Amino acid sequence: MLKQIFGAAVIAASLGTASIAADAKPTDPQIAHIAYTAGQIDVAAAEQALKKSKNAEVIEFAKTMERDHKAVNDQALALVKKLNVTPEDNKISQSLSTEASKELKTLDGLDGAAFDKAYVENEVAYHKSVNDALAKVLIPSAKNKELKSLLETGLTLFKQHQMHAEHLASMIK
Repeated sequence: MLKQIFGAAVIAASLGTASIAADAKPTDPQIAHIAYTAGQIDVAAAEQALKKSKNAEVIEFAKTMERDHKAVNDQALALVKKLNVTPEDNKISQSLSTEASKELKTLDGLDGAAFDKAYVENEVAYHKSVNDALAKVLIPSAKNKELKSLLETGLTLFKQHQMHAEHLASMIK
């Protein structure tokens, strides 16, 4: 459990402080890449949960994560195509991907109730981190109004995900 929370904390640090530490706000192409990467990470985690979990509530939650994050990423891809913007890989995106790979590997080593508990706790921490980064870094840094609007819509949805994950975490022993 501590390892999952640590993994999410590292992701939070990547999202929340990497650009601030560099004393430069991410550009719109970097923000697009960060947001898409964060969504893909949650899709991958949901797919893993759908393969490993036998808990009906965890499975339903994972289906919601997969559906919603794919939908937001599809909207993001449509927007960057419309705006003729190429998402730009960056240190934050790379750090997110690295930490997510480690977390998926850790979760892959768990089964049954231990997996369910770790997956849901990670989802709580991950959504807190992503929501914080959206509110404090990504949305304020976005220059394009349509990108900013999409990020704000995502934040509203992802706050609901966080609440759902917190509720689920309180039920799983």
